Amino acid sequence: MQTSLQIRAVLAVMMIAVGLLCAAPKSLVRSAVAEAAQTATSQPAEAPRVTNAKLETRQLSGPLDAAMRELTQHADTAQWVGYAVGQIAGEHSMCCWNYGESNHDGNCGTCRLESDNNQSTGTRSKSSSTTVELEGSRNMVVLLRLEGRRVMKIRSFSSECLLDAGGLPFVWLTGVKPAESVALLSGYARGEDFDEDEGRSLAHGALMAVAMHGDAAADRAMESFIAPGQREGLRKQAAFWLGAARGKSGVLLLEKMAKSDPSPDVRSQVAFALHVSKEPAALDDMIRMAHEDSSAHVRGQALFWLAQKAGQKAASTIQGAIENDPDTEVKKKAVFALSQMPKDEGVPKLIEVAQNNRNPEVRKQAMFWLGQSHDPRALDFFEKILSR
Repeated sequence: MQTSLQIRAVLAVMMIAVGLLCAAPKSLVRSAVAEAAQTATSQPAEAPRVTNAKLETRQLSGPLDAAMRELTQHADTAQWVGYAVGQIAGEHSMCCWNYGESNHDGNCGTCRLESDNNQSTGTRSKSSSTTVELEGSRNMVVLLRLEGRRVMKIRSFSSECLLDAGGLPFVWLTGVKPAESVALLSGYARGEDFDEDEGRSLAHGALMAVAMHGDAAADRAMESFIAPGQREGLRKQAAFWLGAARGKSGVLLLEKMAKSDPSPDVRSQVAFALHVSKEPAALDDMIRMAHEDSSAHVRGQALFWLAQKAGQKAASTIQGAIENDPDTEVKKKAVFALSQMPKDEGVPKLIEVAQNNRNPEVRKQAMFWLGQSHDPRALDFFEKILSR
């Protein structure tokens, strides 16, 4: 849906083409048309795709936090408040997939805001069948559910999603600044515990929304979430979103966490977050953790997630841990990591460990995982052993 500014820009293109084509130099006409067309496509669409709602649109005239305080103070009964901001670059889609509904065009299903039944909400990479939006028009929708003069829930969706508000009042704010949105949401991320039902608590919703903002303020906020003084639950969840959403800047912060966070549990989550990241540098950080982390548990987790990446670098690190790590439990986890690799890579290496490793516990572990593989090469190996 086009904004009035976009419509005016399109009309300007038409006026230029019709009224000035004969009177002005061609170079001037081309320049004016290009400028107006750029204005038409670069302005983000503000209007939401919403249904089953008592919709009211308000232009923000002051700070976002002040507007939200006023709305919250008057929210005795349930209502939704929403706004649009730019989404981080990359193939991220925050959608609803409803059981029993087939989305043949690859786009989001209907997001029923007042019903969690038969609905799955999360993030995923867009497939090739999904509608491709212009880079300048990639928006996300941030929604806050108010009731009893409190913010009860925070959710975020890709702008192409259809939102069903369940018949509730729906206030749509225009003109929201991304940095003010990040500041508002960050307060909820820091202010709530992460031991509630994951994905539904206020803190989880706020943190996810911050991570998906396409603004430098989001990078600064994410860095503040992983400071050693923050609660461990926040640091762990922030680590995940650094890997899942923040690209290169996220990997740099994860590298910092891997080296300096005092909690082995948090560093284990960092290893997983590096596995989730699509940045090439993440693999090197996982390898360093598998080699150097002071915690045997963290080294084992890094080896496990390395196995999911596979590749020659990962295989070399896993084999090195089997041979050289001083902790037998880490060696056994490395053997398990081999079992998680693609069979054409993992099975021959498990056979080699079962045949040649000097540690009997490690050989026993390799034999166990070979038995679980149901691979013909493992069966041939067992037959040779039994026939001796």
